[in-house]
Amino acid sequence: MLRYLKRLRIGVSVVFFGLIALVFLDFGNMIPTSFTRGLLYPQFIPSLLQFLHGAAFGAAGCLVVVMSAALFGRIYCSTVCPLGTLQDVIAFAARRRRKRPGFRFARPDRWLRYCIATAAILLLMAGSGLLLNLLDPFSACGRILVDLVRPAVVVINNIAAAMLEQFGVYELSRKQWAVLTPVAVGVAAATLGFVGWLAATRGRLYCNTVCPVGTLLGLVARISWLRVGIDPNACTQCKRCERVCKAGCIDLRNMAVDSSRCVGCCNCLAACPEGAVRFENGWRRVAAEQLDRGRRAFLVHSGVSLLGLAGLAETNATVLQSKPTTVPEAVTGPVSPPGSVSIDRFTVVCTACHLCVSVCPSRVLSPSLLEFGPSGMLQPRLNFRAAHCNYECTLCSEVCPTGAILPLAKEEKKLTQLGVARFIKANCVVFTDSTNCGACSEHCPTKAVQMVPYPNPLNRKLVIPAVDPDYCIGCGACEHACPTKPFKAICVDGNPVHKRARKPKPATAETKIDATADFPF
Repeated sequence: MLRYLKRLRIGVSVVFFGLIALVFLDFGNMIPTSFTRGLLYPQFIPSLLQFLHGAAFGAAGCLVVVMSAALFGRIYCSTVCPLGTLQDVIAFAARRRRKRPGFRFARPDRWLRYCIATAAILLLMAGSGLLLNLLDPFSACGRILVDLVRPAVVVINNIAAAMLEQFGVYELSRKQWAVLTPVAVGVAAATLGFVGWLAATRGRLYCNTVCPVGTLLGLVARISWLRVGIDPNACTQCKRCERVCKAGCIDLRNMAVDSSRCVGCCNCLAACPEGAVRFENGWRRVAAEQLDRGRRAFLVHSGVSLLGLAGLAETNATVLQSKPTTVPEAVTGPVSPPGSVSIDRFTVVCTACHLCVSVCPSRVLSPSLLEFGPSGMLQPRLNFRAAHCNYECTLCSEVCPTGAILPLAKEEKKLTQLGVARFIKANCVVFTDSTNCGACSEHCPTKAVQMVPYPNPLNRKLVIPAVDPDYCIGCGACEHACPTKPFKAICVDGNPVHKRARKPKPATAETKIDATADFPF
């Protein structure tokens, strides 16, 4: 019966990994947010942060994981963790290609393991969860899927759609190109390369040396109830169990299994021909063990990430400017997603898993560089050069697994002021070229930007933007629509703490523009 546990474990891990990948690669936003929240419930670090910042039952997935580790060891690492499954796939492929003889017992490097975890905790206490979120397995896997896999899938999809269109087949639609951020892509590629190399050469060394979740669950697993043990009377020293142990934790010389490093893969149970490898009741030996209490203090409560960059491409139509604009926007602060409440709160709770980036239909969310400061690197910000925040959309607040972006009703979101638009007259074509435009006002959903008469030396019937900050919600529609280059004539200054805007006025007739004048773009 124990031999089938390996197959069960593989099946569960494949299902979890497949569903998580589907959530991150869902182009049409077809997956219900309730399903997404349920799927991400047992992801440890996101659930932990959400629980610590709002102790609700729905955020207590981390407690379920800890309880499972206390009962059955680190089964989270071998079934639920997506990065763990990815490591298993890479290790399996490497062994098949190189025909490696297998793994062998390795002594635990506890000094390095606890130093990394301690460094993450100290940075966290200093106000930066940079190291913690960089090493968080769920967030790392999310960045790999969003920044590496998703763009490749979009390219393949669009190429296939273009080819089918040549034959009159339109069932496959083209998808919007992702806004690639070089540093975010570089971090994801470096993570994949590092984790992949360790998995191919040393199995689960990342989980047992680098990963903070593995360190914490390893401490709990040391006192787990059900753990793998070896019957010395039945063991024939064939070493089959040792060769399939990807954690390198089976010490046949001492007939012992290091339960703190065992990831519960059940490979050894399936490989042992004598049945010498079996489950034991670990609680019978707890009283005799001298546990290091200091090692139980590794509960982490915050998150950030490493290195991101602003979006690149700008898709607005070309404006017929007489000369390039010269006044930089110089925004006073970045714009955090709707539902994040404040930048300080957002940078503490967000783990930069990029799930919100993945589901954002307009692609306005982009990984940041230093906009949020060093502790907010890679966390998503609203990049209005790439797009604007849809007036009716609340998807990012519905899928956030940590609670960094709180759920918002659509009506509430429409009155949440993320920032305030600021008009830069010196960059506007109405001022520089004495020609009408009105793109910013046309795209403003709350009509906080209105066109007012503009007296000019040529006595033309010109109108120029005027911003009413009380009605502005900082969605960036005006900034994205503004066609001036290289600097915009209108930009959004982010609010450090989100405010409430006034309800938009009823629609009124728009100011007429002289249709005989030259259209600026």
